[in-house]
Amino acid sequence: MNLTEIKALIDTMAASDLSEMELTQGDTQLRLVRRKATPASAAQAACSAPAVRPAMPSTPRAARQAEASASPASAEITAPLYGVVHWKPSPDAAPFVATGQSIKAGQVVCVVEAMKVFNEVRAEADATVLALLVEPGAEVEAGQPLLRLG
Repeated sequence: MNLTEIKALIDTMAASDLSEMELTQGDTQLRLVRRKATPASAAQAACSAPAVRPAMPSTPRAARQAEASASPASAEITAPLYGVVHWKPSPDAAPFVATGQSIKAGQVVCVVEAMKVFNEVRAEADATVLALLVEPGAEVEAGQPLLRLG
């Protein structure tokens, strides 16, 4: 299962009234759960536009792609789902990427661990890493920027 397939599943879930979705493909298992809004977050969502759904990125994928192509100097790679970011494949290994490094389309830049499943996050285009925006081991929300690219 690749990042494109996972994003398609997230979009499918967002467009439906499903509260939970689970998929097993080979030895990979993916579980998506839509969290209910708390009263405080519901009030914030009502006061701001557009409304944010916790189980999906804050902007539609097409809009994010259009923004990235319109201003490649400020492109970002965002978290595909809620989880914990790991910049290394294992504790004693070298990091996937570093600031100033050139990356290629399809290259793994980090993994997001969710429900004991490590989901690879890959670059969508050739670029240079300008900044890592989250600390290793940090919890991130779906749609949260992970890296800034130039």
